[in-house]
Amino acid sequence: MREIVRKMERGIRKIVKSGCRQEPGIDGILVTVGLCVIALLLCVVMKDSLKVFIETIVGAMTTEAQNILTGVRP
Repeated sequence: MREIVRKMERGIRKIVKSGCRQEPGIDGILVTVGLCVIALLLCVVMKDSLKVFIETIVGAMTTEAQNILTGVRP
């Protein structure tokens, strides 16, 4: 009787192990490609807005860096 129970447990473990095994898929690749396409479209559509945004940030950072380097005076 114990031998039968052990064989059943081994069989169940094999079934669970094979069911939990991950197989390589294409889902990750599709998600990555999709996100890249969306980012590219956003860059093309919002090119001018991005240019202004980046110029604003660079200008603010440059001003702040100059203040730090020269020493901020109250």
